[in-house]
Amino acid sequence: MGKKNRDTFHARGVASAAIARLVETARERDGLTIGDALTLTGGASFGFVMLMLALPAMIPIPGPFGLVFGSALAIVALQYAAGIGSVWLPPFFRNRQLSASIYVAIQRHADPVLRRIEAIVLPGRMKALTGRAMPYILGPPVFTLAVAIALPIPFGNIIPVVAICLLAIGLIERDGLMVLLGLLLTLVALSVTAALLQGAVSFLSMF
Repeated sequence: MGKKNRDTFHARGVASAAIARLVETARERDGLTIGDALTLTGGASFGFVMLMLALPAMIPIPGPFGLVFGSALAIVALQYAAGIGSVWLPPFFRNRQLSASIYVAIQRHADPVLRRIEAIVLPGRMKALTGRAMPYILGPPVFTLAVAIALPIPFGNIIPVVAICLLAIGLIERDGLMVLLGLLLTLVALSVTAALLQGAVSFLSMF
């Protein structure tokens, strides 16, 4: 890796730098499986797993991205809620191949959000909210966000994904305030999702 790339990664936050390295590797290998992407960006780290399984839902292109990645994230969140610290995904998810262009699109749409959050991160703040038990405590709220992402609601996954970004970066950077903000945004996201669902049901009942 050249000096220019190293300087770029150094200037980024931990999360956005990991995504940048992932894109570079995806280009070199002409694509990566979801399992490979998880391994390259943090292995069993719940923060990185949340990011990698939520960010693809931000891509505004046709396809079941929200359903696929939301379902995968829900599976992982249940594992953490049950106290299982290792990440396991069914082969259908883990072996799913994504092209390099998909990873580039993920970075393009996610980077502005990640960089804005990373600009206000302060590692070591409110440490009680980033302790070892926190990933397991976050399992249930992340599961509900994952379900919201998986639902086929137009533009309904944006707020849940941003909430997950806050939670994930808070864990990665050990910033408890980011985790707290993520939990507060989770409440907002679920309220908006419920309102959108109610509106959709009311609309369909007219026919």
